[in-house]
This record gives sequence, C-alpha cells and structure tokens, in this order.
Amino acid sequence: MKNRLFFVLSLLLMGGVISVNATEREFKSPDGNISVQVNDEGGKPRYQVSLGAATFLETSPLGVKLNCIDLTEGLTLKDCEAKTVTEEYMLKTIKQSHVNYVATEAVCQFEKNGRRVLDIIFRVSNRDVAYCYHIYPLRNTLAAVIESETSGFVLPEGSTTFFCPMSKPMGGFARTTPSYETSYSLDEPMGKNGWGEGYTFPCLFKVNSGNGGWLLISETGTDGSYVGCRLLNDHDNHYRIGFPQAGEMNGVGSVSAAVSLPFTTPWRTITLGETLAPVAETTVATDLVKPKYKASRDYTYGKGSWSWIIGMDGSCNFDEQKRYIDFSAAMGYRSVLVDALWDRQIGYEKMAELARYGKEKGVGLFLWYNSNGAWNDAPQSPRDKMDKSAPRRKEMQWMQQNGILGIKVDFFGSDKQPMMQLYEDILTDANDFGLQVIFHGCTLPRGWERMYPNYVASEAVLASENLHFGQGACDAEAHNAAIHPLIRNTVGSMDFGGSTLNKRYNADNQSGTTRRTSDVFALATAVLFQSSVQHFALAPNNLTDAPAWAVQFMKDVPTLWDETRFIDGYPGRYVILARRSGSTWYLAGINAEAAPLKKTIMLPMYDKNAALTLYQDSEKLDGSVKTLKGKHAKINVTIPENGGVVIVGESVKL
Repeated sequence: MKNRLFFVLSLLLMGGVISVNATEREFKSPDGNISVQVNDEGGKPRYQVSLGAATFLETSPLGVKLNCIDLTEGLTLKDCEAKTVTEEYMLKTIKQSHVNYVATEAVCQFEKNGRRVLDIIFRVSNRDVAYCYHIYPLRNTLAAVIESETSGFVLPEGSTTFFCPMSKPMGGFARTTPSYETSYSLDEPMGKNGWGEGYTFPCLFKVNSGNGGWLLISETGTDGSYVGCRLLNDHDNHYRIGFPQAGEMNGVGSVSAAVSLPFTTPWRTITLGETLAPVAETTVATDLVKPKYKASRDYTYGKGSWSWIIGMDGSCNFDEQKRYIDFSAAMGYRSVLVDALWDRQIGYEKMAELARYGKEKGVGLFLWYNSNGAWNDAPQSPRDKMDKSAPRRKEMQWMQQNGILGIKVDFFGSDKQPMMQLYEDILTDANDFGLQVIFHGCTLPRGWERMYPNYVASEAVLASENLHFGQGACDAEAHNAAIHPLIRNTVGSMDFGGSTLNKRYNADNQSGTTRRTSDVFALATAVLFQSSVQHFALAPNNLTDAPAWAVQFMKDVPTLWDETRFIDGYPGRYVILARRSGSTWYLAGINAEAAPLKKTIMLPMYDKNAALTLYQDSEKLDGSVKTLKGKHAKINVTIPENGGVVIVGESVKL
C-alpha cells in the first residue's frame, strides 16, 4: 500500500495522472504537454501518445516475440515506476553541442504467469517519446533469439506521410541494395507500403488531430547486438517495426537478433509537435545512448575537397589528387577525400607520398574502401580489406603510420545483425588507430555520433553523385534539398558531398549535367546539411571562375554547430534554418517552389547592433552579397525557385 501511494504521489509531482483502471498508467513530459498512456487490455501491452488534448498516436501495440517465449500477449501490467531523469552532455559533432536532457522515465513492469519477464521503459521529454524493451532471463534460458517486435504506431485517420521507400535486397548498382538511397514520396495518404518492403527511418507524418502537427518515427542505439529496422504498414493507419529482409547479404544470415539475456533492445523514438521545430531540433538520437569506448585521440573536424564528384574515377590519380591537396590548402581546408580505385591508379607507395605532401600543406587524407564483396558485386577497390579483423587492422596500421585522417567505407547493403556488427567492428578498430569513419551505401546512423567517438557521418540518402549521373536529379535538386533538413538529417549526420560552384558536373565545367540551382543555394546547403566533416563538391577552377564572395563564404563556413533553430519550412517545398557556431549565427533558406518565396523572418538571435551580411538571389538567380547596418528585428526576403538566402551575423549578447 505504501509503495502504491508513493507511486501515485510521484506521478502527481511530475504532472502525471493515474487511471482508475489498475491496468492502465499515464505519465507526462516535464512540461506536462506530452502524455503517454500504457495498459494491458486483453493481456496485450499497448500505449497511446497525446500532445495537449490531441491524440497523436492512437492505441498501439507493444511487445517482442522470442523463440522461447511470446512477450506480446498473456501479460499483466503490475506497476510503472516513474522518475525524472536529467543529463548534461557535450557533443560537438551534432546539431547542438551542449545538451541539457530532461525527461520522465517510466519503467512499466509486465508479468507472465506470475513471473516478471519484461520491462517496457519509456522516456518522455518535452518533444520526444521513446521506449525500449528490457527482457529478463527465463529460468535457465540465457541465450535467445528475438524473432519480431509488435511495436506499432497507429496514426489518426487522415494523416499523411513523408517517406523514403526501402529497396528490395540485392538490386541497384552491383546488387548493393538496400542502401537507403531512394526518392521520398511526400504528402501521400496512409495505407501504402512503399515498393512492397516498407520504409527506411526516419519516417515523418503530418498528423490529422486537433490543430494538426508533425510526428517523426525513428530508432536509436542500434549496434552489433541487434538488427536495423524499418517501418511497415499493416493496413490503413496501422504501422509497425519490421526486421530486415531475408534476401539481404545475398540471403546469408538470419533476419532475427540473437541475444544474451537479460537484454535491452534499441529505442523506438517518436518526436512530435504542432510545428516542425521539435523535429528539426531534436537530439533524441543521442540523448538515449552512451559512448561505447573512449576516443583514442582528440579528433578534429572541418571541411575538405573531393575530386570524384566532378572528375569521377579518372580523377583518382596522383597528379589530380596532388592538385586537390593544393586546392584544399588554398581554401584553408583540413582534408581531401580520395575515392575508389586509388589502390590501382595511385598505389600504396605513391599514396604514402601524397600523404607526406599533404602534411607539408596542412592537409590530411580520407581514403575510400569497399566494405567487401561477399554481399555485393561492386568491383571498386580496395576490396577485401574491411570485412575481417586481421586484414582490416593491418590496413589501418598502415594508414596510421602514414598519417591518414580517416576512411570512407561503401557498399554495405543490409540491416541484418552480422552487418550491424561489421559497422561496429570497423568503428572500434578504426578508433584503435586514430581514424575517423564515414559510411556510404549504408544504413541510417542510430545515435552513433555519441556511441562511437570516431564516427563522422553516413550517406543514407540520395546524395550528390546523382547530380552528376543524371539531369533529372539536377532538375529536382532544390526539391530534394528541402526534404533532408526536415527528415533524414534530423536524426543523424548526413554525408551528402554537395555545395558545388561549378555550372556543370564535369572537370572542364563546360559539359555534363547542368546545375539548376544558384550559387547562394550552394552556400545555403552548406549550412542546412549537417555533418562535422564536409567534403564539398568544389573544384580548383572555382578559385577563378566562381564569384569571390561565394568562394570566401565556403572558406569561412563552419561544420560544427552549437545550436540549431527551425525558422520555417515544408518538406520538398522550402526550408529555413538558423545554426549558431560560437558567437555567429548562420541563417539559411532555399526554395523549391515555382513561385518566389516571400517571408518575413524575425531575427531575435542577432545582436541588435550587429552588421549582418546578406547573400541573396535576384529573379534570374544572380547572387550578390551586401552588408546591412543598423538595428534589424526582422527582415523581408524573397527567394526565387532554385535560389537561396543566407544571413550571417553576431549572436545577441546574453
């Protein structure tokens, strides 16, 4: 009786309410605006999420099914122990360097046949709801297989979706899918299932409830002990967590997760708000995880150049990479990314020479690697260096001896447990040798910036290479760029490789696909796309054929951010964000709509006496830069289609 009274008082102190029904519990966010109800109706765990008076997730199923026990039914909710959790952490590689995390944690205890078998742990902050499962040992059973989750999400009728379809396995280039590189479908009704295989995280909904709002579903904390998941549609407005496809990795490996009990699963995350601000600003992916090891050295971050996006495979030769080292040095950049085939077209001995030359210029190297070939047909080399510990560590030792900064590893094509373990093994070994890691042709990062201190970013998006490959991607560049800061990039660093100042995607800048977007647009995406290391699609010729003001901006723009604010936007139409680095705010916007975008933007972040630098486009996409002096509480901007705007100024004095 005393324990029950204490529980009731605890919930009341945190703004929570306990239901009259003993099998239902309710708890709320610290500000009381988000509420979660949990019950065991019919022996099945369920939950519901509300924002204010509006239901954002209707009653939805919970539970996991193991090979030794079914934890989706026959369960009794015995109690929910609730408390406030707080944590302050610093992480310079995400959108907000200093995070003060506050949430209500509720551990909901479920029994089966009188034995405690499952805890469903909820975290409810002022913008996020997250939950995971803690599974207890079953008498003498300590080894188990998690076959599926019933984790579900039932949206209000009439909600619409903003999704990226999951590819079928062993398709695409050299049978390298799924690689999270498909085109988004926007403003679609519910009830579809992509190309038949569901959707990659994160998944955004425009919610039809109350005054409306937005809800983003994703996951975090996934490592080699589990599988990467996707979102499947059961029917109508019912969605659920899905495990990998059987055909991934050429059919090798189970779609289930082998675990040791007790075991705690990764987190399912739900970010919600009346506007897109909570979605664009959330740090939930890193709030719920911890570092898995210490950084072996003080890793540094910044900008770099990359010849492949303009010159393709032929540019990966000694002379061209030396020219790009000189270019990075002239730009004040820290690195050059040397892409595929360097082992054949440059060779290890000459690569060591390039590394020494770069060191003299203050420029380090990132080197491309194939993840391997057993799960795909990608012929690009170096191959067979990253899939097994001994050759991987030997290669990394060579890189360490030659001062290589990091690696870009490509062509993974699966979310099965062995592949998730490979990601973790590559990161762990790379840290031993002081190497940073970028992934391409890969899965979504799931809290990895905090879990793995040497992790930089992942592609997991239809990235800049497609602008070279086809004019259609160039024609749709603004449309796609207006999606990523509001969906893909909200939950993890995104290695896009963009912001070119070439007019054409070719080394001569006279042939190839044609860029439709403006130079100011290119500057804006350097701010809008977040990654602590950015290898931009600039070229040495830009030093003389691009506007001096644009080149100077690309020299100065930071890649580390202390704060991010959503200003305005709608996925696929336009987006305006502000990011702060130190005492300087960068406000950036782009427009993909046919009509010019006219907005009045409030400027409370800028010091009232600061001079603001404004980069803007004319109707003809002719960019210009000017300084605004005097006091500016707001500004009226017009952004033409395929154009951009950037405002730079000093932060308000606190």
